[in-house]
Amino acid sequence: MVTVPNNPLILVDGSSYLFRAYHSPPHLTNSKGEATGAVYGVINMLKSLQRQYKPTRMAVVFDAKGKTFRNDMYSDYKAHRPPMPDDLRSQIEPLHQVIKAMGLPLICVPGVEADDVIGTLAHQASKQGIATLISTGDKDMAQLVDQHTTLINTMTDTVMGPAEVEQKFGVKPELIIDYLALMGDKADNIPGLPGVGDKTATALIQGLGGIDDIYQNLENIANLSFRGSKTIANKFVEHEDMLRLSYQLATIKLDVELDIDAQALDVKQADRDALIKLYGELEFRRFLNEQLEAGDSIASTEDDATAAIETRYTTILNQAQLDEWLSKLNDADLIAVDTETTSLDYMQAKLVGLSFAVEAGEAAYLPIAHDYPGAPQQLEASAVIEQLKPILESPTHLKVGQNIKYDMSVLARHGVTLQGVAFDTMLESYVFNSVASRHNMDDLALKYLGMKTISFESIAGKGAKQLTFNQIALEQAGPYAAEDADITLRLHQKLWPQIAKEASLQGIFTDYELPLVSILSKIERTGVLIDSMMLANQSSEIAQSLDSLEQKAYEIAGEKFNLGSPKQLQHIFFEKLGYPIIKKTPKGAPSTAEEVLVELALDYPLPKIILEHRSLSKLKSTYTDKLPLMVNPETGRVHTSYHQAVAATGRLSSTDPNLQNIPIRSEQGRRIRQAFIAPQGYKIMAADYSQVELRIMAHLSQDKGLLEAFAHGKDIHRATAAEVFGVDFEQVSSEQRRRAKAVNFGLIYGMSAFGLARQLDIPRFEAQQYIDVYFERYPGVQAYMDRTRAKAAEDGYVETLFGRRLYLPEINARNGMRRQAAERAAINAPMQGTAADIIKKAMILVDEWITSLNDDSIRVIMQVHDELVFEVREDKLAEHTEKVTAIMASAANLDVPLLAEADSADSWDGAH
Repeated sequence: MVTVPNNPLILVDGSSYLFRAYHSPPHLTNSKGEATGAVYGVINMLKSLQRQYKPTRMAVVFDAKGKTFRNDMYSDYKAHRPPMPDDLRSQIEPLHQVIKAMGLPLICVPGVEADDVIGTLAHQASKQGIATLISTGDKDMAQLVDQHTTLINTMTDTVMGPAEVEQKFGVKPELIIDYLALMGDKADNIPGLPGVGDKTATALIQGLGGIDDIYQNLENIANLSFRGSKTIANKFVEHEDMLRLSYQLATIKLDVELDIDAQALDVKQADRDALIKLYGELEFRRFLNEQLEAGDSIASTEDDATAAIETRYTTILNQAQLDEWLSKLNDADLIAVDTETTSLDYMQAKLVGLSFAVEAGEAAYLPIAHDYPGAPQQLEASAVIEQLKPILESPTHLKVGQNIKYDMSVLARHGVTLQGVAFDTMLESYVFNSVASRHNMDDLALKYLGMKTISFESIAGKGAKQLTFNQIALEQAGPYAAEDADITLRLHQKLWPQIAKEASLQGIFTDYELPLVSILSKIERTGVLIDSMMLANQSSEIAQSLDSLEQKAYEIAGEKFNLGSPKQLQHIFFEKLGYPIIKKTPKGAPSTAEEVLVELALDYPLPKIILEHRSLSKLKSTYTDKLPLMVNPETGRVHTSYHQAVAATGRLSSTDPNLQNIPIRSEQGRRIRQAFIAPQGYKIMAADYSQVELRIMAHLSQDKGLLEAFAHGKDIHRATAAEVFGVDFEQVSSEQRRRAKAVNFGLIYGMSAFGLARQLDIPRFEAQQYIDVYFERYPGVQAYMDRTRAKAAEDGYVETLFGRRLYLPEINARNGMRRQAAERAAINAPMQGTAADIIKKAMILVDEWITSLNDDSIRVIMQVHDELVFEVREDKLAEHTEKVTAIMASAANLDVPLLAEADSADSWDGAH
């Protein structure tokens, strides 16, 4: 195997790698919808080369714009190549800027190709005995390999010297041009010799030598042992001019006039500020992070580089320091506040300290419970909280936090009702652009401030030995905590002006997201009551069902196997039972993903059993086994966490446990809901919206048929069935209604005829007929969808009815599948997002009413998609049910009635 000498001159075929990176994953776009994947791929390759070989001389060479001397030689040269895609062309300039900022010489020479420039430089270097490594994916470059010149393809991690070239192509490097000329090249439109492929070209060269040698020995071709050798001599005579031309076209120039020679291609010092700005704009967080870790620059990634802000961080250890900061907090227009605790679980976390910031760069940490050996004396916790309470509970002392719901919940458990919360930087980022980045502090600091924050692991350690915050020395804890508050304030100062420019975004933040923070904190801390014994019994029953399913699977397969092992499933399905391969994994193995099993289950029993086994296993591990372990010992209840800044559409999500994924249609899922119970004297009351997304579709599309159906209180699925199947409303069968329901909801989610056919188990042409008739009967829906797609492509985003903005970075992607997925999202997101806004507004209105009651007769315990779940005192059940449904129905003013329905029982399942 060839060995690359130390510190070689590296010549990179930038054009070759640009195209290869463009066609390889990841197909990235930034939050503005600009393609960035090719830039990322090339930079990654360049950084990899630099890490591996640490060159002091290196150049990246690109094709220049316009024609080359080969076009003058042969007008059809590369004539069949399609024009460069727009989303690749747009990446060239940013890539060039990054390469220059990396300190790498970048070369483009008009009239020749990158190959010729590389060939010239490599030839110069070889004559001077300089070891040269050419990084390319282009086989033509093999002609440049010699004792000093080596090829590397970083995509395949292969290195080729003279021996490796001969091993791969069957000919020595000095005969590669002859080999290429004989074969021709369809991609470059080099004609070659008709009928000659790689095997014939190799046999000719190995038998007779290069093209000149072959012409001197045409009579000997017939003696060579390859197919067609008896007749090929005539082709050499007939096509000599074209073959000679092919040789010239395949020959890389070694004498291009250059302003720089191989000796002068020195790698210069990288321009860190420029890289920070470029990586920020491209949203390459890993590369940006690397630059920031190398120094203390806080250049903005959104604007031009800014001067570093001097930090003044204080750790408050005595009353005089506290008095000084109490004065600052009282005088501040806005206080950034953050808590440090012993746990991420808001129901178990103990308060270790608080940090505050009053202006950019000025922050303090107030420790109250660091208890490691040798910890300095700290102010007494209860006394500190009493002194801070007037400020923390003051509605006129405005506060900002990062995910401040957590701090609010922790403080509530320590007797402090946090009020005056005016901003939350996590929610500001989410409202500004829900898909631009993750909304945690570290990512936001990187994106919007160009700052690398102190990581928790850097002061607490990792894994099982990680310290809790109370065990961390104040020398590390103080700056870390103070920085949290400081960064929060700076992020607010960066983000809020952007949001305030757009009245709709400001409205979403102020009227929907911010008021929900304290409401969700309250719901989380209330928790839900579960019957642990019932769940334990269910776990036992599910275990028996799983065992039964396993036995059935073994019988069908004819052997025992692990039902959860993709590798073993592949063997059973595709090798032993001969099932058709529907899809392959990225590595080329037959896929056993869920969508594949769903399709196979239509025709075979084993995939159906596997799917049922997977579903039951998940329910058991996620709910029946786990929920009893999650009961809080203090409250006797289970406490989930609701997340406002996860789902791009505005929907809330929940974790630990996820209460929104318990299946409602399966018997086992409903049984799990039976274990969510009401306390003594109360009932569970569940209220949800009826067909809210279809009603939103009617409002947004203004389709007359839909508006009329909802206005008259018709069963919308029956009404659609009457239209699609051409029967009277009263004559619609239950099967026709089922199919119409699938059409109604399928079209909202962008379902194709293929998807609808699979769902209804009907032929594809029949499903297409349903869709066609639907759009004929409801033309307003079709017009809305066409209008939405076009507007999304133009703006790069869609909006909900209330102004929530949903960006679609892939809406103009060149890749058809990604673009179509974005188009489906463009149609669905305004409906799903509007539904999310409506339930949020309902929660706010319901909370205002419950607060006004000032009693314990009703409390919200869960929010699940379009549903609110309550515990209601039995003597107030009828009255409160009527009030809640009326409030929910008033949460939005649509052109069709907004209908909320409610039921009650001793369990959540019974309340449906």
